[in-house]
Amino acid sequence: MSGFLQATIWGLLQGGLLAMIAVGFSLVWGVMNVVNLTHGSYVVMGAYTAWELNTAFGLDPLLGAPVAGALLFVIGYAVQRILVNQIVNAPIFLTLLLTFGLQLVFVQGMVLLFSADYRAIPTAYAGRSLVLGEVQVPYGRLIAFGVALLATAGLVLFTRHTRTGVAILATGMDRTAARLMGINARHTYALTAGLAAGLAGAAGALVGMIGFFSPPAAPTYTLLSFVVAVLGGLGNMYGALLGGLLLGVVQAWAGHFVGGTWVNVFAFGALVLVLVVRPTGLVGKAYYEARVQA
Repeated sequence: MSGFLQATIWGLLQGGLLAMIAVGFSLVWGVMNVVNLTHGSYVVMGAYTAWELNTAFGLDPLLGAPVAGALLFVIGYAVQRILVNQIVNAPIFLTLLLTFGLQLVFVQGMVLLFSADYRAIPTAYAGRSLVLGEVQVPYGRLIAFGVALLATAGLVLFTRHTRTGVAILATGMDRTAARLMGINARHTYALTAGLAAGLAGAAGALVGMIGFFSPPAAPTYTLLSFVVAVLGGLGNMYGALLGGLLLGVVQAWAGHFVGGTWVNVFAFGALVLVLVVRPTGLVGKAYYEARVQA
């Protein structure tokens, strides 16, 4: 029983970090109808940024996370404004090709700069654990979980209670009407992409704090973001949080009981099951729009 409880706690902690990684991906998909395949590259870029700051200046990854987020915000904004905006109205297949090509460029660029070796950001506390009876809660994962929840909550507050955030949601609901109200759609799209990249970069710093990373891991983070976004409901930040927690727990339970490649089988099985029961995800977009309008 203690093993099952340990796996559940690990899954919840991992799920919170997955939610932070995926919430921006879900927002971009929901607002712009763009499946951004470069998203995983932003996570790894953020991890390398925090690693470089730690190596050069001894900066703790928690302090490096905002720097990584700011840098990736600029990169995400520029990529969207200069490249993706040019074909944002084209069929989704073209945006898939563009972002897939950009991810290849980013991954190979990081391999040339840093090599494909796995790296981690050492801290004095990440390997220690809070002992609760027979269950151990790693401090590093607990801190990352807390930061992920705060970041997700911050994005929710930003989109719900600021003019810029409401403009993002309004553009996602009806771009033509938003333009008629004076909203600059191109800037709004770029800002949305920048926010998504910034959150991914900050999450990458947390990934480096609690585990290993390398450039070839980028597609894995993109795939996990895709699963979490679909599970929760496109464009829905609450849904991304629920989807991340669900995926983390399912993976942890599968790893505890069966292990091996069966972890992915159960993860995608949960995705199929949720889509059969609720095609719009755990918290569908229609529900979310009703909440925003209310």
